[in-house]
Amino acid sequence: MFTGCLLSPRNDPVTGGLSSSARSGAAAAPIVSAAEADLYEVRREIYPRAVHGWFANWRVALVLFTQIIYYGLAWLPWNGRQAVLFDLAARKFYIFGLVLWPQDFIFLTMLLIISALSLFLFTAIAGRLWCGYACPQTVYTEMFMWVERKIEGDRMARMKLDGQASNLRKIGLKTAKHAVWVAIALWTGFTFVGYFTPIKTLTSEVMDLALGPWELFWILFYGFATYGNAGWMREQVCKYMCPYARFQGVMFDSDTLVITYDERVGEPRGSRSKSADYKAAGLGTCVDCDICVQVCPTGIDIRNGLQYECIGCAACIDGCDQVMDKMGYPRGLIRYTTENAVRGSYSDRDIARHVLRTRTLVYSAILLAIVIAFFAQLYLRVPLKVDVIRDRATLTRETNDGLLENVYRLQIMNTTEQPREFVITASGIEGLRLVAAQPVVVPAATTLMVPIALRIDPAAATRGSHPIRFHIEDRADARIRTDEKSVFYVR
Repeated sequence: MFTGCLLSPRNDPVTGGLSSSARSGAAAAPIVSAAEADLYEVRREIYPRAVHGWFANWRVALVLFTQIIYYGLAWLPWNGRQAVLFDLAARKFYIFGLVLWPQDFIFLTMLLIISALSLFLFTAIAGRLWCGYACPQTVYTEMFMWVERKIEGDRMARMKLDGQASNLRKIGLKTAKHAVWVAIALWTGFTFVGYFTPIKTLTSEVMDLALGPWELFWILFYGFATYGNAGWMREQVCKYMCPYARFQGVMFDSDTLVITYDERVGEPRGSRSKSADYKAAGLGTCVDCDICVQVCPTGIDIRNGLQYECIGCAACIDGCDQVMDKMGYPRGLIRYTTENAVRGSYSDRDIARHVLRTRTLVYSAILLAIVIAFFAQLYLRVPLKVDVIRDRATLTRETNDGLLENVYRLQIMNTTEQPREFVITASGIEGLRLVAAQPVVVPAATTLMVPIALRIDPAAATRGSHPIRFHIEDRADARIRTDEKSVFYVR
């Protein structure tokens, strides 16, 4: 991953030779690796060059797709409400026609497991696909760089602008760029909060300057994070803050598709004219143009081998293919391939066959099983939840007509978005009588506490506790029903 290097003695800027400390030999230069040197290196500005090609088009398509969903979904109406709303105050998650309650936490757990296994599977097959195309850091960095290119120009124009002394033109361009960045960041933060506070309500609060403190905090916080990460930190987030870059290596093997520079074809590299016979000159197809470095958003040289900083965006593939086309050379000097294919263990035609190996098959089988279980649970989910709470203040009391009575409270939760009528019955002791208003009407997406009294003849049961069951059933749909256990005490 890294190549070791020696820090050479420093050259004296005046004499052009070795510095006095180096000449005297009083202090030898320390031997450190390139990785250790990077820790102390001042960040150098990276000016990614615009690139076009098959992978760049996919990246643009993913940016548009994800942002249309993110910014648009908050405004989509559904049944008179917002289609996707995470109402933390009411402890309800609305996702289209589905209403999830705290008791449905298992579904969130399953979604997280599915996401993790999907990441493992995609990484084992083709490396950092998530990072290169769908990660929010990549998506917003692409958006901010697009704005930067439109206002300041492409790579050379931006480098020239930054090298200039401050003037009205430079200040104007920088101000315009950052104004657009701030606008995008604030709109992103506003949309984020709009998934927790109904976005139409949030819009009215913004227009009336009546935002609550927490809403204002999260809009500014999320907007600041977007502006800072995508506008300023960029590759630093991927290189130093994201843990995925550090443990991705354990998910790779020799049959994982990764972006690779083919040394057998490209080396020895060197510049030449288009009409020159590079084979006769003993050169490979790499013209040493550094386009692959110039288009890389993290500023690495893919020709040095696979590095943890590589986010798998494939910009270097598009850039190199453009150069190969201009030179009339075959494409594929930089391409998606596997370590075994590069070593010559099998040809590129056999790569697809090696994708279906033990690791990916196991991941796929586990992932498929969990996905099927997830949707089966959603399909079979009963939109009725009941909790039985006994009145512990009085275990048993005697009524005026000589019966023994236990008192309960049934917390009935209607998780659908239409009101329902429920009929309650009880069983477990012969002659058990239920005293309650029937049917029980529970409004849409509401929890209702219903008092229930159960009575029996003293001769019908012995002293002690007796197991009973409450049966709650929808009056209009017998499929919506549930049973809950409890006990009846006889003294």
